Amino acid sequence: MSLLNLEKLMIKTHGTWFKDEHNRTRILRGANLSGSTKVPFSPDGATYRSDNFYDHRNVSFVGRPFPLDEADEHLSRLRAWGMTFLRFLITWEAIEHAGPGQYDEAYLDYVYQVVKKAADYGINVFIDPHQDVWSRWTGGDGAPGWTLEAVGFDLTKLHKTGAAISHQTHGDPFPRMIWPTNYSKLGAGTMFTLFFGGDDFAPHFKIDGVPAQEYLQSHYLNAIKQVVMRLKDLPNVVGYDSLNEPGSGFIGVSDLAQINEGLLVMGTSPTPYQAMLLGAGYPQEVNSYQMGFTGPEVMGSETVNAGGLSVWRQGYDCIWKQEGIWTNEGGQPRLLRPDHFARKPDGSAINTADDYLKPFIKRFIAEIRAIDPKALLFLEGVPNGGHPSWSAEDAPQAVNAGHWYDILTLITKQFNPEFTVDSATRQFVQGADAVAQTFTNQLAAIKNSSADHMGSIPTLIGEFGIPFDLDEKSAYQSGNFSSHIHALDLYYDAMDANLLNCTIWNYTADNSNGRGDLWNDEDLSIFSRDQQDKDWREDIHAGGRGLPAIVRPYAWATAGEPLRMSFDLETRIFEFEFRHDPTANAPTEIFVPNFQYPNGYTVELSDGTYRTEGDTLIIEHTAEQAVHTVKVIPK
Repeated sequence: MSLLNLEKLMIKTHGTWFKDEHNRTRILRGANLSGSTKVPFSPDGATYRSDNFYDHRNVSFVGRPFPLDEADEHLSRLRAWGMTFLRFLITWEAIEHAGPGQYDEAYLDYVYQVVKKAADYGINVFIDPHQDVWSRWTGGDGAPGWTLEAVGFDLTKLHKTGAAISHQTHGDPFPRMIWPTNYSKLGAGTMFTLFFGGDDFAPHFKIDGVPAQEYLQSHYLNAIKQVVMRLKDLPNVVGYDSLNEPGSGFIGVSDLAQINEGLLVMGTSPTPYQAMLLGAGYPQEVNSYQMGFTGPEVMGSETVNAGGLSVWRQGYDCIWKQEGIWTNEGGQPRLLRPDHFARKPDGSAINTADDYLKPFIKRFIAEIRAIDPKALLFLEGVPNGGHPSWSAEDAPQAVNAGHWYDILTLITKQFNPEFTVDSATRQFVQGADAVAQTFTNQLAAIKNSSADHMGSIPTLIGEFGIPFDLDEKSAYQSGNFSSHIHALDLYYDAMDANLLNCTIWNYTADNSNGRGDLWNDEDLSIFSRDQQDKDWREDIHAGGRGLPAIVRPYAWATAGEPLRMSFDLETRIFEFEFRHDPTANAPTEIFVPNFQYPNGYTVELSDGTYRTEGDTLIIEHTAEQAVHTVKVIPK
């Protein structure tokens, strides 16, 4: 670890690459820390628990991602796995759960202590203000409960009125991957619309006399700035993500009377207009869907909100009715403006990412950089809605932090190396070679978008991973994780083929086989106590899942430009090729994990010399040739 110490943590960007203070190209690899950060530590906020769900102001996230007394164990393990770059999750709720402007100082102190400790292990982080479908009460995580109350929602009525589906109120078993459908339901749909486009689409609606868009955005930004002010002097804090997987709400919907396919359509899914009526107490016959290979398929229907409950608190009415989108004059509801969200107030067409997400991100950048001028900004687009277009002037020192998943495996929790669906074309892909190439091509498309539409900035795949509860959790009984290893090997091969930076989803310190990552029955953690059969001081790898594919060599610092990198899991042969840069003033360093080479390894070089320090292979190339090759072979 000597060459990745506290004095050598600076990361900057240059063109499409990350660079360090020696002008070496850095390939950044690591994990998301952690899945359970989405829910409170005290009282236990695991989504399968319904107790204390509505007592949202009296919670604490101190202990997420792990208690401080466990920090050495988990950081040691991540460092041993070569995961020296972490996407460190926080949530708005964790900071400001008690009420508007009331910040949890104990949590802010805790975050500082954990991140500072990571530097002792040569670990860089970027901070991810995480959310999924707005909040825990709309089926995900992120925003405090009071944000929903501030616009008039009764949290206890969201489920019964079809405004959200959550694990806490639905109970077990929670339908697989149902949570993203909340993006287009009334709760999250309303909140995202107000957050990004309240000025245009609900101009008359105010919270405490402040326009809703400004009220929500300013509270969010001020909360995240509390973290920035705490961390700005830590050398291992590289930057900040603006907002995980931001939803577009109803913005861009062309017809409120038609189903909004959004990110995913599954289960009982009302049209936006039906959602508004349900929230106002009008029972509706709503179609139920399943996802087919070519899109959503109607499977039947059911009556929702038969009791005629209103989701709005006493003294509040439907925001969208107040804005004149629909009316119930005469006793029967009527849709007046089905295209209300389809165009901007001036009548021009909408590009959701450019017109609404981009202005928010630019504001985020300005306010974060006012505190930490050197911070990198990690940019995400709207799920299924694309990234904004960026120029170098728009977003200097920025990173494309898009996500990628093998969607078929994620949704079905089954992996077939001979079959997948191309997420771009929705076409079937058959044959092992074709499947592997499809993964490589999909990741290449994300990387190419950085050059084509984002001002030629670096790309880091902020999330990818696999459910470890494949095939009804069969590996937990058999101990056979071969399917997971096969899939993850394909994913990492595709990352290597594209020379991509990436942070796998996820590392959850308190994962269990029974309850996964403690959130919506997801189970993607590469570590679990239930797989740990030895004390970490005896075996740092104990508890790891899928490690043969994950813990692999890579060039983490190159004195020039990486050209090709590959690792063959079967032979454990690693090959790397690079073109040297005379301005780089330190040698090339390759992470070579003891996990893969317990008996040591031999090195073949095209030129130059090498030496080893711990798990780092250090290459001193010559100046006699431009391109250099390295081959690592197990003994």
